[in-house]
Amino acid sequence: MTPDALVALLDYHYWARDRLLDAVERITPEQFREDLANSFPSIRDTLVHLVSAEWAWCQRWRGESPRQPLGLTGLGTLEDIRTRWMREERRVRRFVGGLGPDGINGVFRYTLLDGAAGSSVYWQSVQHVVNHASYHRGQVVTMLRQLGAQAPESQDLAAFHRR
Repeated sequence: MTPDALVALLDYHYWARDRLLDAVERITPEQFREDLANSFPSIRDTLVHLVSAEWAWCQRWRGESPRQPLGLTGLGTLEDIRTRWMREERRVRRFVGGLGPDGINGVFRYTLLDGAAGSSVYWQSVQHVVNHASYHRGQVVTMLRQLGAQAPESQDLAAFHRR
């Protein structure tokens, strides 16, 4: 993995995020919070999980190990989530951009939310963040369809590269 390839992967990640959030913007607040019996009950809860996971990984990269995910407080609306996620994007990009060719191959140690010890290679954990988000974005698309809402434009990596 090269630093440029890692930045391109983040470019894809945030491009796909924006497409998803734009689609979610078209549903009602009630639909946003409706329990659809998924991994996380609602679209809101799924998006909060994504922001929280990204925040937790960035904290770990910076040498801190959060013991709890972000709560729902302050993330009640789509605009709240979008604003927070964009702030996390800036932190992630700043950190990853500062790693350099040798740094992306470094190993960092951290504590998982359950207290277990962990260690990862930086570039692999960034890939994980992007892959994890892809999984949950797919769930949100399914929930949008369950609600009868319009799905977002394609979020495929190939579509990103063709743009």
